[in-house]
Amino acid sequence: METQFSIFNVIALLGGLAMFLYGMNIMGNALEKSAGNRLKDILARLTKNTFSGFLLGLGVTAIIQSSSATTVMVVGFVNSGVMTLRQSVGVILGANVGTSVTSWILSLSGIEGDTMILRLLKPDSFTPVLAFIGIVMFMFCKRQKIRDISHVLLGFAVLMYGMEFMSGAVDPLKESEAFKSVLLLFSNPVLGVIVGAVLTAIIQSSSASIGILQALSLTGVITYGSVIPIVMGMKIGTCVTAMISSTGTSKDARRAAYIHLVFNVLSTAIILPAFTIINWFVKFDFVNDIASPLGIAIINTTFTVLSVIIFIPFPNFLENISRKLVRDGQKSNELNIPDERLFTTPAVAVGACRSSALTMSELSLDLVKRSFKLLDKYDEAEVDVISKGEKDVDKYEDALGSYLLKLSSLDLTPEDAAETSTMLHVIGDFERISDHAKNIAESCVELHEKKLAFSDEAMKELTALRGAAGEAIKLAVKAYESGDAATAALVEPIEQVVDKLKTSIRTRHIERLKSGDCTIELGFVLTDLLTNFERIADHSSNIAVSVIDIKNKNYDSHAYLNEIKHNSDDFNELFEQYEKKYSI
Repeated sequence: METQFSIFNVIALLGGLAMFLYGMNIMGNALEKSAGNRLKDILARLTKNTFSGFLLGLGVTAIIQSSSATTVMVVGFVNSGVMTLRQSVGVILGANVGTSVTSWILSLSGIEGDTMILRLLKPDSFTPVLAFIGIVMFMFCKRQKIRDISHVLLGFAVLMYGMEFMSGAVDPLKESEAFKSVLLLFSNPVLGVIVGAVLTAIIQSSSASIGILQALSLTGVITYGSVIPIVMGMKIGTCVTAMISSTGTSKDARRAAYIHLVFNVLSTAIILPAFTIINWFVKFDFVNDIASPLGIAIINTTFTVLSVIIFIPFPNFLENISRKLVRDGQKSNELNIPDERLFTTPAVAVGACRSSALTMSELSLDLVKRSFKLLDKYDEAEVDVISKGEKDVDKYEDALGSYLLKLSSLDLTPEDAAETSTMLHVIGDFERISDHAKNIAESCVELHEKKLAFSDEAMKELTALRGAAGEAIKLAVKAYESGDAATAALVEPIEQVVDKLKTSIRTRHIERLKSGDCTIELGFVLTDLLTNFERIADHSSNIAVSVIDIKNKNYDSHAYLNEIKHNSDDFNELFEQYEKKYSI
């Protein structure tokens, strides 16, 4: 008896599609989370070499199973200044190849045969096993990494069950003459491209839309002649996500999105006509053959690889077209602040935040160095530079702080959550250090305008204190950049020396005041300088302790400081060395 396609099949199809998309989302998020730190390491090795970028894009997309997500990340990186437009070209090309992995996995649903090996390779044989293993891991394992892997397995199982639901729902269509007539229309290259592009634009995932096409192919009525233009259209449709994500970004970020679009549009415009013309003369037999899930995976991969072969030698070509499509004159991203589009991959967002915090640390250190030099030689231009730089650090602290607060509300690994919390404190210390650098510059302005000068003895004392405070922040920044706890441990002894020097200099100043060798007016300026030098060292100590916290995984800061000050021979030895080095 002939089975009719009915409203119930449509309901089953929608349910299967929902399971498929949900499973893909769960699996992709779990893969991103479990590979988070490795993903950050991979993205940290960006080069200007297009081929290296290609391998990077391929690897990242193979991990997270979404070229759209990778391209959105690229747009975010370019908008944040972490990646240049030139670097993005190779990564985008690689992302297009990496996403084909999903279609190969889904092609297992089309395996036919009754031998034991073939039956084991069929999804309906191994998917239940993976689902059972996943739920056991989820219920009984407490380690986060194991639970992430369990989500990968469960997401994959839901995805495959969704695929099976869709295949079952469309099975009656193989007897439908109307359905066959519609598919014949898709053999028209232009119409096929449009249908593929529209479907993928709606779903916003080429992997998902190709999965739907593979499910439909199990009806046994779709030919490769219809599949080829649809697959090409799907590659164009997947660009919609990146185009939407680039709205309101810098000009280079929008150009990165256009590179993705131009690459896929031109690939289709070159390969599809070329294939059609060759087919007129050669008459490929497979064009009229019934498509299988495996065949669709092969076509998808072949088209993408051919596209990359065409364009990878000419990265400048794609970049130049994007520059013509997005002209100069638009506002660029002023600060190196990560883009919120990176929230789709929290581990990468954390790494981008660290890059911004390092920029902030270098800027704060530079302001301190400039302010210290003003004590030796006053320079009006340098005062202006310090004032502007301090405002930039304030902007960084406000923008990055807001970003980190939003990031901390996402589903982060314990390590990323700890680093995010630490960064919130550290950027506050860098901001305060820049304030103190500005205060020192203002004290120098006061000395210059009032024509005041410290005695040789007072300058000698300030030079020693300035040297100790300067070494404290240099070591703190170095420790933060390298994550080296050993370097961070050197800061606290210097901070203690700075405290002792401040007390000693203040006592000497009072003695000079009593003997008439110093004035009250100079005393006010000196007191301000002493306070700012001390505070720079204090905040440097806070930064150093934060580095040790990260290294030792939530080490108790107060207990650590108390322990090393009172029970550490190394601390006492270092304190004596620094005290001798900066003696007055």
